[in-house]
Amino acid sequence: MRRSVTPRAAVSVAALCALGAVTLTACGGDSESAASGFSGEIGAVDLSDVCPAEIVIQTDWNPEAEHGHLYELLGPDPAVDAGAKSISGPLFTSGEYTGVDVEVRAGGPAIGFQQVTAQMYQDPDITLGYVDSDQTVQTSLDNPTIGVFAPLDINPQMIMWDPETYPQVKGIADLKETGARVLYFEGNVYMNYLTSKGILDPAQADGSYDGSPSNFVAGGGKVAQQGFASAEPFIYQNEVPAWGKPVSYQLLHDIGYPIYKSMVSVRSAELEEQSACLEKLVPVLQQATVDYMSDPAETNELITDIVEQYATGWVYSPELAAHSHQTMLELGLVGNGPDDTIGNFDDARAAEMVEILKDAYGTLGVELAPDVSPETVLTNEFIDPSIGMK
Repeated sequence: MRRSVTPRAAVSVAALCALGAVTLTACGGDSESAASGFSGEIGAVDLSDVCPAEIVIQTDWNPEAEHGHLYELLGPDPAVDAGAKSISGPLFTSGEYTGVDVEVRAGGPAIGFQQVTAQMYQDPDITLGYVDSDQTVQTSLDNPTIGVFAPLDINPQMIMWDPETYPQVKGIADLKETGARVLYFEGNVYMNYLTSKGILDPAQADGSYDGSPSNFVAGGGKVAQQGFASAEPFIYQNEVPAWGKPVSYQLLHDIGYPIYKSMVSVRSAELEEQSACLEKLVPVLQQATVDYMSDPAETNELITDIVEQYATGWVYSPELAAHSHQTMLELGLVGNGPDDTIGNFDDARAAEMVEILKDAYGTLGVELAPDVSPETVLTNEFIDPSIGMK
């Protein structure tokens, strides 16, 4: 199924009617059609009787391969709103229409770098949001959410360093002896975890990272920096001419910080009322992940196209998209985990994670919900155990 992308402002009901692309209701007749104007036959999965007519999903960053499963959902001729940094169209699963539309919204700079949980509580139109499980614990008192699907089995976040400057450094803990500054986004609690456990010295933590390579490059190899294992190592070697060489890194996951990154989440109070929709929708998200990971080419093309249209300053090349997809497979960032199911949560890992986060936020004086627990942070209730990567 080839998806051509149309600027939303260019789409009108009149034009669609002239093309015969919408049903008679949109053109003044009696039938019904999706808000997008799509009126194809609904396939094996019908979401129209239990889900909103348009499912709105708020992501946590610019479009990228790590979000591939969401863009995989978009059917023919999705419409781009470059101003709002969003794309919408009929929601498809494995090539079949589900009877509803989906809108995928960019995060990060598109929402002023605001937490997704805050955005979800400001805008009730948002159906689902990408929420890191440490953020879920952090906002459990005032903006509670619960994860229903894990698109990433392993958190891609890592800390990287220059192997030429620090040949003796084999992991994050080895950076402590070097005294190297470690650049990170201010407010990320993983740094509090690393310093409170003595893995890094608090004096090394530098919260000035803004997503740009400038400070790392200016450091001439003497500073370390956070990033995504599926992106920055490729970017710095191939797309940052001022650096242009390999970096070494270690995943935060591998040093005892087992959060779930970018959980697809709902507002906690709406879990019950959305349960009928989630029962059908979560397996669709699982299948979209399997489909994207098995054949990413068309969706990666879509992602790079809309990044260019959004023009936020974020640059995302086809080569990076392909590399990110391959790295996610090689490192098991996307995968079935310890069983045969995609997108589910491991109970023991969740329990360990919540205890780590309660301690970390406790040392920072962050007030959490008194009942915060694995059960309030995430659930496997809607996962179809039969869906997994082969």
